[in-house]
Amino acid sequence: MKTLALFLATVTAAPAAAQMHEMHRMKMPGMAMPAKPAPKKPAPKRPAPKQTAPAKPAARKATPARARAAKPAASTMPAMDMSPTAACTAEHAAMGHCKPAANDAAPPPPAKATAAAACPPEHAAMGHCTPAASDGPAAPTGTDQPAGTAPPPAPPTTLAAARFYDSATMTKANRMMRDEHGGMRFSQILFNLAEVQVRNGRDGYRWDGAGWFGGDIHRLVVKTEGEGGFGDRVEAAEVQALYSRALDPYWNLQAGIRQDLGAGAKRTYAALGVEGLAPYWFDVEGTLFLSDKGDVLARAEAWYDQRITQRAILQPRVELNLAAQDMPGSRIGAGLSTAELGLRLRYEIRREFAPYVGLSWERRYGATARYARSDGDTTGGVSLALGVRAWF
Repeated sequence: MKTLALFLATVTAAPAAAQMHEMHRMKMPGMAMPAKPAPKKPAPKRPAPKQTAPAKPAARKATPARARAAKPAASTMPAMDMSPTAACTAEHAAMGHCKPAANDAAPPPPAKATAAAACPPEHAAMGHCTPAASDGPAAPTGTDQPAGTAPPPAPPTTLAAARFYDSATMTKANRMMRDEHGGMRFSQILFNLAEVQVRNGRDGYRWDGAGWFGGDIHRLVVKTEGEGGFGDRVEAAEVQALYSRALDPYWNLQAGIRQDLGAGAKRTYAALGVEGLAPYWFDVEGTLFLSDKGDVLARAEAWYDQRITQRAILQPRVELNLAAQDMPGSRIGAGLSTAELGLRLRYEIRREFAPYVGLSWERRYGATARYARSDGDTTGGVSLALGVRAWF
């Protein structure tokens, strides 16, 4: 009974094995099917004891033969080029995705060209990358370029706030902003000299001051100076009213009129001069005067504040007066008429108030000295100065 069942199973499996054998021999266009390994020969079962083993059916002998003959046929699919050179193109090699095989094909682009393309000048200027070293100098960029003569770009004329406010409101706001950032008005009154001079029994007094009102560019300046003796009338005095125009942050151009007062001739002059801060912090003034009679005068002054401490300040001072002609009515001679040298030490109790003590040397020259001697006056000398320097 068992032998009959085994025979039926073998006969039933034969058509399926034949069908698989035919499928192995089929050729599919463009595709090669790998051959399946031959099925293993089933191990024969041992017959039951006391029974004679039946003869093996012929079908079982044919199955291994057909399996050995089932070789895969040659594929008709076109061959694919999977060589390393074809798989690694020049673009992929430049990006470092693969490494081409050594062959006679064209080499990849040079590393310098690749680095230059990967690091353009604008990225290198921002520090995002470092370009490879080239054989020649790099083209200058930014501020390394030579200066040119191209006109600067026009300043912006539109304001963001103008989208929300009318032109009248914007004009008022712009004017207010300019006034608060350099266009404001200031004023100061300064007496550089206000002192008593002790001169061998001929004591006297002297002043030299100025006041101004205006802004950083335009100012109205009033200057005054003079001297006299106690018990006598004022010997000489003058007042100047000047328009001052800033030439630069350190120098001003001044023009206006001067009026003489005192015992001498009371003449009126046109005044033109400059004042400012010279290098090494010297205060300098120079003025030309032309009188209504055609007389020409000139004056030059300079002084320097040397700080000894934060409050003790030593001020050397020099003043020269010149005339182009003799002026008997004003007791002034041609040439260098007077010269003065002074040295004053002040102590600033406050920045605005500083008493001082010093020495002043004065000398008259030429015809001016002759006029002084004829009037019974001295031609000069040294005097002790006691005074105060103040401003507000």
